[in-house]
Amino acid sequence: MSTTESETLKYVPTTCPYCGVGCGLNLVVKDDKVVGVEPYKRTPVNQGKLCPKGATCWEHVHSPDRLTTPLIKKDGKFVEASWDEALDLVASKMKETSDKYGPHGLGFQVSCRTPNEECYLLQKLARMAFKTNNVDNCARICHGPSVAGLSLSFGSGAATNSFADLLNTDLIFMMGSNAVEAHPLAARRIVQAHQKGAKLIVADPRYTPTARLADTYLRYNPSTHIALLNSMMYWIIKEGKHDTAFIEKRTKGFEDLKKTVENYADAEAIHGVPLETVKKIAFEYADAKNAVIIYCLGITEQTTGTDNVRSLGNLAMLCGNIGREGVGVNPYRGQNNVQGACDMGAYPNVFSGYQKVADPAARKKMEEAWGVTDLPDWYGTTLTEQINACGDEIKSMFIFALNPVVTYPNTNHVIESLKKLDFLVVQDIFMTETAQYADVILPGACFAEKDGTFTSAERRVNRVRKAVPPPGDAKADWEIFSMLGQKLGLKGFEFTSAEEIWDDMRKVTPSMFGITYERMEKPESVHWPCPTVEHPGTPILHKERFGSEDGLGTFFGLEYRQPAEVADAEYPFTLMTGRLIFHYHSRSQTGRAAVLDYEVPEGYVQINPEDAKELGIANGDKVLLKSRRGEVESHARVTDEIGKGVLYMAMHFGNASANMLTNTALDPLSKMPELKHCGVSIQKVTEAN
Repeated sequence: MSTTESETLKYVPTTCPYCGVGCGLNLVVKDDKVVGVEPYKRTPVNQGKLCPKGATCWEHVHSPDRLTTPLIKKDGKFVEASWDEALDLVASKMKETSDKYGPHGLGFQVSCRTPNEECYLLQKLARMAFKTNNVDNCARICHGPSVAGLSLSFGSGAATNSFADLLNTDLIFMMGSNAVEAHPLAARRIVQAHQKGAKLIVADPRYTPTARLADTYLRYNPSTHIALLNSMMYWIIKEGKHDTAFIEKRTKGFEDLKKTVENYADAEAIHGVPLETVKKIAFEYADAKNAVIIYCLGITEQTTGTDNVRSLGNLAMLCGNIGREGVGVNPYRGQNNVQGACDMGAYPNVFSGYQKVADPAARKKMEEAWGVTDLPDWYGTTLTEQINACGDEIKSMFIFALNPVVTYPNTNHVIESLKKLDFLVVQDIFMTETAQYADVILPGACFAEKDGTFTSAERRVNRVRKAVPPPGDAKADWEIFSMLGQKLGLKGFEFTSAEEIWDDMRKVTPSMFGITYERMEKPESVHWPCPTVEHPGTPILHKERFGSEDGLGTFFGLEYRQPAEVADAEYPFTLMTGRLIFHYHSRSQTGRAAVLDYEVPEGYVQINPEDAKELGIANGDKVLLKSRRGEVESHARVTDEIGKGVLYMAMHFGNASANMLTNTALDPLSKMPELKHCGVSIQKVTEAN
């Protein structure tokens, strides 16, 4: 190859923009264009490996349908506008809403797919400019119950141990997690631990690719987690296999748990798992020297999501499996910055580092640092509740890099709600299904076009580095927020780099103060909490004490509750939703990768062979699914991966959206909608071609 400058390849190390594993990769750049990707071999996270999504994560960067200029809707059509014109309109309209309706009249929705610096800056803008806590991120509809549940149990709403620490365990108990498809490089660690001798137990209503790896697989009835876990804990206590020393020294509430689980000695009628199997896995977990729990959205996306998470916390504490190598409770985060968006304070009740807005000392500190007064102390409106309040309490909304028309429950309801707004701003890189309803669209930059950081599911803060410029007049999202803040007259919004924003954040965030950009230059980076620049970071939480004020973990006696909507005569099937290895979220990125789109170009529904036979449905037939909220056509895949009476659809496809059917009923504690469970009917429309 010629060595002329135009033909020289450049390798820019960065972090994958997809799931929460945080794999390192190099973007291969030529002539200011990303032309490929290779694994970043120095990072300890993925050890030089990439999954299908990571290997194609660059293909959407230079897509011809990228948004390249601000757009304003005039007479029902979008017309191009200058940045000044667009931002002047956004600033004036949102200020008009604030002046007329007060701080409750606006809603800000922040993406878990965007860097920490941008999540931090948008919540800061909302609180400074409009004195509102109506700011939330899409962890609300994936791992909101993890934040709530783990905070209640352990005093900290994050994973307790690292991915690599799986190599120190003797037993892995996975529940509601299909890591092979959703978190492939974390699943690689699970395989390594299994090969090293760790026993693997997988509990899931579906016989997933992850379940196929297991020594023991349990198919339980959908949404019966608490009954199953309570039964396991009953037998552990009954046989005296619980860790009494750990319980007495480091926890409280044990008697409440013990009394509650006495009613679940044999709960097979609820969860469907034979009693002897329940005893077997309970004793294996309790007898293991080190046992770790891994879970994902199968646990959280329920109206009992927070209780499900607390039940897993109960099980871990019951056997003393917290605070050392090879143990813990670890939620595997579905998006690249679910952890970080919450850490940055893009949440209705906390500032960065989970400092509570209701705490006068925290508010005073932020007011002094930001140069404002009267920051609000009230719990803001959550993401899903904002949608319900559109046109009523919420008059204007700012949606940053989210596509709720596809990813929120009850699509028809979302669309009708957005139409009720006086003013809607959408900031994104593509014209999504949601952007079509905006009054102003602001073109942002993708992960390859800006600097920043993502925080992975193991609390490791990883660098994101700019490799190429954004297309046209598009800008890095932090630049847009900085410009908008200045339009709104905010002091201190004249940021010139992502690092400046990071430093602005860490000076008011004790748990991250010690994590500097300089320290993150090392491939292994740093795990928070890291209170000083000399601190090594914290891969394992709760070694000496829990994160609660008294340092104790809390047991909860939790009763099984049915889902908000169960199958009945009119809607006789239970619908579950989930992810595929080849796609990510609403496919706005992976759908533009040729290989991934070729592998799975459209949605489908899994149905059990017995159910399919009774209904005359063959593999590939077009079918119609209906719920109380909507209907959608899809294609049938007949498989024994799914149990009788249960259907499964992937959540990625806007043209066959599972969320046309899903339920908006909320977990009372975390406000998580019940995406994993609703009643549906299914019938054949036409036979397969």
